[in-house]
Amino acid sequence: MATLEDKILGEKLHNYCSSSEDEGSDDEGNVSGDEEKAIKTSATAAEPPPVNSWNGSASNTGPKGVLEDWRRFKQLEAENRKELEKERIALAKKLTLSVKTQREEEKEKEIDEIEDELNELIDEGFLMKYQQQRMQELMAQLQKAPKFGSVQTLNSQDEFLNSIDKEDPKVAVIIHIYSNKNRACETMDGCLNILASDYPTIKFCRIAADITGLSRHFRVDGVPAILVYKAGQIIGNFVQLASELGNDFFAPDVEKFLIEYGMLPEK
Repeated sequence: MATLEDKILGEKLHNYCSSSEDEGSDDEGNVSGDEEKAIKTSATAAEPPPVNSWNGSASNTGPKGVLEDWRRFKQLEAENRKELEKERIALAKKLTLSVKTQREEEKEKEIDEIEDELNELIDEGFLMKYQQQRMQELMAQLQKAPKFGSVQTLNSQDEFLNSIDKEDPKVAVIIHIYSNKNRACETMDGCLNILASDYPTIKFCRIAADITGLSRHFRVDGVPAILVYKAGQIIGNFVQLASELGNDFFAPDVEKFLIEYGMLPEK
């Protein structure tokens, strides 16, 4: 089998031919004395040096050694390039983070100035002044809003329509349709009188079912009924409240019922 060195050298050793032992024995007697001496000298030179003769250093100048040296050189060169590339990237990042344009510096300066102004404004004295001003604005708006505070009785269909269509669009109108012979309607009137004083910005009205022109069946079984309007549009329609509240109920019961359906604001 050829060695690695044989592969590198082109396997020239394959062209070497040796004679057989018989041929060697036949030609042995024909070798002259000078030729025999040369053969012995050559054999002695070819013998490997003894193990103990190593002087502490070695060099390989053959093809195999040259290839190893070349590979090592390229490896070191590649590692050097990688290190230089890492240093270059790190330096570029550092410069990118530290160097800012004039526009960016001006923008940061402007933001700092705004923050300083806000810090000066947001102090205890400023907040107190702002709260007082806001309270005055809210009070002024409440004073401008219509105030009622009691239940209005509507005596005709025109009054019924005008109480809805001609009212401020921001005002909620709650109308109780009642019957004089119904006990639950009397209880509802008492509850709405209390709620009207508790919610003065809401308009509470009452009208007899006979005036509205509703059917006899509604006048008997549909009352007490509550209709809620805002900006001329009906937003709540509750009939037969006796089945919901019974004949004996109180103002908090009606208030809770209307709040649950969003007809009254929560206190």
